[in-house]
Amino acid sequence: MGMKGKVALGAVVGVVVIGVVSANAGDNGDGGTSGGTGKGSSASAEREARGRTSTKDTKDTDKAEVAEKKAAFAGDGDFQVGSDIKPGTYRTTGNDDGMCYWERAKDASGEMDSLLANDNVTGTSYVTVKATDKLFKSSDCNDWEAVDEKAKGSPATRMSGDGGMFAVGAGIAPGTYKSTGNTDDSCYWERTKNAEHGIESILANDNVNGTAVVRISVSDAYFKTNGCKDWKKTG
Repeated sequence: MGMKGKVALGAVVGVVVIGVVSANAGDNGDGGTSGGTGKGSSASAEREARGRTSTKDTKDTDKAEVAEKKAAFAGDGDFQVGSDIKPGTYRTTGNDDGMCYWERAKDASGEMDSLLANDNVTGTSYVTVKATDKLFKSSDCNDWEAVDEKAKGSPATRMSGDGGMFAVGAGIAPGTYKSTGNTDDSCYWERTKNAEHGIESILANDNVNGTAVVRISVSDAYFKTNGCKDWKKTG
């Protein structure tokens, strides 16, 4: 089965599951205050105030930790793998003008032979940064979030034709999908086995004019679509 049309270098979609730590405020009983002295009442109020402050601080800390986990790194900049960012799979979403660009590189020379994979993104992109990569470059993208590739979700049966990458099983359900009314060969789709974006990552791809029908397998990792009419599951 030969590859047809333009070959994009990788892009993997996943669902981010971020654990939220909840802080439960304990009830501060007055513990049977005796005598009703002003000093006792003041001490009780002070303890309650300290309790409220402690609970608030804990909640604020939890929120900060969740925010830190969610925003792994910014959408603009050069990041050294191992020191600035850790190896793993990341996702950027909501890129709507096609200006988001990323690349994985084996060194920081900036030369073409250092390039391992790259892509221009509309919508969502998933990228797996490997431990052997040296540099990850990102320009005009929304922030990148670390994702769990094994995360479960509520898979959809419809997807935007210009949505970028969707995680199979977590983002979209496996099955047969149809996109109709495509013109000028502008519709491009791709089935991939990972988010490394190398040529070897691509299972199948095509540029389509008219109606496109694609069978997404349960073993596929991601489905990428750009410039297409919306897809609907038909079987």
